[in-house]
Amino acid sequence: MICELTTKEIHQRLIKKEFSALELCQAYLEKIQEKDKEISAFLTVSKNSALSQAKKVDEMIFQGREISALSGIPMAVKDNILVEDVRCTAGSKILENYIAPYDAQVVKKLKEKEVVILGKTNLDEFAMGSSTENSAFGSTRNPHDLTRVPGGTSGGSAAAVAANLCSFALGSDTGGSIRQPASFCGVVGLKPTYGAVSRFGLIAFASSLDQIGPLTKTVEDARIVFEAISGKDPLDSTSVEINLKSEILSLKSIKIGVPKEYFIKGMDPEVEKVIKAAIKKYEEMGAKIEEVSLPHTEYALPCYYVIVPSEASANLARYDGIKYGYSKISNLKSQISNLLDVYLKSRGEGLGAEVRRRIMLGTYALSAGYYEAYYLRAQKVRTLIRKDFDRAFEKVDAIFTPVSPTPAFKLGEKIDDPLTMYLSDIFTVSVNLAGLPALSLPVGKARKLPVGLQIIGKPFEENKILEIGEIFEKLWKT
Repeated sequence: MICELTTKEIHQRLIKKEFSALELCQAYLEKIQEKDKEISAFLTVSKNSALSQAKKVDEMIFQGREISALSGIPMAVKDNILVEDVRCTAGSKILENYIAPYDAQVVKKLKEKEVVILGKTNLDEFAMGSSTENSAFGSTRNPHDLTRVPGGTSGGSAAAVAANLCSFALGSDTGGSIRQPASFCGVVGLKPTYGAVSRFGLIAFASSLDQIGPLTKTVEDARIVFEAISGKDPLDSTSVEINLKSEILSLKSIKIGVPKEYFIKGMDPEVEKVIKAAIKKYEEMGAKIEEVSLPHTEYALPCYYVIVPSEASANLARYDGIKYGYSKISNLKSQISNLLDVYLKSRGEGLGAEVRRRIMLGTYALSAGYYEAYYLRAQKVRTLIRKDFDRAFEKVDAIFTPVSPTPAFKLGEKIDDPLTMYLSDIFTVSVNLAGLPALSLPVGKARKLPVGLQIIGKPFEENKILEIGEIFEKLWKT
């Protein structure tokens, strides 16, 4: 079926004129209309602009012009990344009718490659959550089992790729929000090094941790998309130029570290079995496996949940019911006597429970008398976590861990218990705190549900972890 092809396969067939970009786009739009009623991956479908772009690509092919590896490829964008003139909600009621006035830098780069943007995908509100149940517009479901979550916060993007509703999608990752849904939905997810991809046009959540990356059907596709979106952006001072030269690796020359702290009590035994089997396969292919220690791992989650709410409370202060977004000024004039009432009523009704929880936690952590006890201390622990990785990478080339301690859990299972929900990110948050690149690679199933292996690399060594992932992917297909 046409919608099951990888990005690379689509490109090859478009060049050979086996089908047109318009036929391809129509096939995906029909599939979205037919299947997304049960999955709810999309919040907005941009049918007219998608068909128009597909026609332009067909015209280029008809004229014999060279097309890029992404020309005519139908994709989706997480709904906290701006696409000009398209609604951008961040999964929140407070931005329900917000129309993006410009393109995010990653979208601009992809448009230059003539991609076809099918629409915007669902997410946990302001990218806060681990299940895509916190969206103001309803939950997304896992295509492998509709009673289960797709993971979060890029659950809509991961579900769309897994259900063949798009060829690839963009997500954002603050503490695992690309890798965890990729693992739950059985697709590939790349969280780039902090600074490798511009954040300009990404609705800010925790600015020192947020990173945009691709969710794809294969590691090869992830490489194609990453190369298209990465690089220095004058509009994002944290972005840097990177070397994208691919390395031809021999596994016999590779040392892989396995941290003892990641195989913990409470981890699903079937997940552990799948991950250890994948590590064993790498060993059989010639890689050297070495146990490493990341001793401050146990502090990563509490450290993360001090830094993240603190940065969120500052970033979300702009949603005040005045400049843009949801406002209670017009229809509650009788109940509003001062400016504070506008803020309280607009934010109280426009922001969901999880977002309000994190804003309150962050505001408390940054308040006078508590800043040094919480935020400053968390930043010191963050430095220790980064140093743990630095020491480990002196001995090994990459680190293998599970992405999540469990496969996809049931819808509603953890929504009323924030602490249990936060534990879903226990294996992923350290990577963001250290600013490292990491790949979620599907390596098997536990109770018929996908399981992802996390491949963590040194800063700006995306090509190395992609190469390591591709070696397994080729083995998996044979």
